[in-house]
Amino acid sequence: MAAPGGRNLPDWGGFQDDVQSGGGAAVIDMENMDDTSGSSFEDMGEIHQRMKEDDEEEGEGEADGVPEEGDEDGEFLGMKGIKGQLGRQVAGEMWQAGKRQASKAFNLYANIDILRPYFDVEPIQVRNRLLESMIPVKMISFPQKIAGELYGPLMLVFTMVAILLHGMKSSGTVIVEGTLMGTAIGTCFGYWLGVSSFIYFVAYLCNSQITMLQTLSLLGYGLFGHCIVLLITYNIHFHSLFYVFWLVIGGMSTLRMVAVLLSRTVGQTQRLILCGILVALHMLFLLYLHFAYHKVVEGILDTLDGQNNMPPPFQRVARDLSLGTNSVLNATLQAVPAQSG
Repeated sequence: MAAPGGRNLPDWGGFQDDVQSGGGAAVIDMENMDDTSGSSFEDMGEIHQRMKEDDEEEGEGEADGVPEEGDEDGEFLGMKGIKGQLGRQVAGEMWQAGKRQASKAFNLYANIDILRPYFDVEPIQVRNRLLESMIPVKMISFPQKIAGELYGPLMLVFTMVAILLHGMKSSGTVIVEGTLMGTAIGTCFGYWLGVSSFIYFVAYLCNSQITMLQTLSLLGYGLFGHCIVLLITYNIHFHSLFYVFWLVIGGMSTLRMVAVLLSRTVGQTQRLILCGILVALHMLFLLYLHFAYHKVVEGILDTLDGQNNMPPPFQRVARDLSLGTNSVLNATLQAVPAQSG
C-alpha cells in the first residue's frame, strides 16, 4: 500500500477490514484481557474454553449477518470477569461456612475425648488407691502425690447413693415418684462438688499447692471410709458400733486427706485453718448421713404425701329457694288468723 508521499507503508488491510466489518477481532482481544485480568492460574482452562465458545458464537453471528445486541455493553469493562470473581468468592464463603459447621459436629467426639485421660485407669490402680485412702501418711516434709483421675471418686459417689437408697428401703420408707433417688443423688454429688470447690477456694487463700482436679480426687477417695461405715451401720443398728466406726474408719480416711494437705501447705496458721475446715465438714457429713438424713427425707415425703392427700377445697352448693319461700308463706298465713281473733 503506497502513501501520498510515495513511501511504502505496511499492509494494514487486514486491520481495516476487521474494523469495517464490525471490530470482531478487537472485541475479542478486549474480552480476553478483561477475563484474564485478576484471575488465578487454576481458572485459565475455564477462561480458554469460554473464549472458544465466544469465538464460535461470534462466527455464527457474522455468518448470519445479524449483529447481536448488547455484546459490547455486557462485555464492557470486564463485567464477565467481575461476575466470575464474585461468584467464586461467594461460593468460597459458603464452603467455609459449611466446613465450620461440619467441624463443630465432628469435634464433639474430640471434646469427649478430652475427658478420657481422667477416666483411663486400671482396676488394680483403683483398688490400690482405695486402700491408700485409709492409711494416713507420716511424711509431710515434701508434697504427697495425689491421683489425677475421677473414675474412682465418681464410682464411690454412686456407691454412696446406692447405700443411702438401701438404708431407706431397709427402714421401710416407700418410694414416691423417685424422690428417694433424686434426694440421694443431690446429697452425694452436692457434697462432693460443693465441698471440693469450697476446700479448693480455702486452699487457694492459704497458698496451698493443689488443683481443682486433685481436690475432687482427694475428697472423692475420702468417701470410701464413709461408704464402709454406712454399709455396716445400716444393717447393724447399734449406735455404739457406729461411733466406733465413725472414729476409727472415718477418722483414718480424714487423717489421710489432712496429711496430704499438710504436705502441700506452708505456714502453721494456714494449715490449721484448711485442715480444721476439712475435718469438720467431712466428719459432720457422716453424722448427718447416719442420723439426720433419714428424718429429712421422711419429712420431705410426708410433705409430698400431705399435698397429695389434701381434702378438696370448699365448694359452694346451690340451695333450693322454693323451700324457704314456702315456709315463710305458711308462717305468715298462720299469724294472720291469730291477729284477727
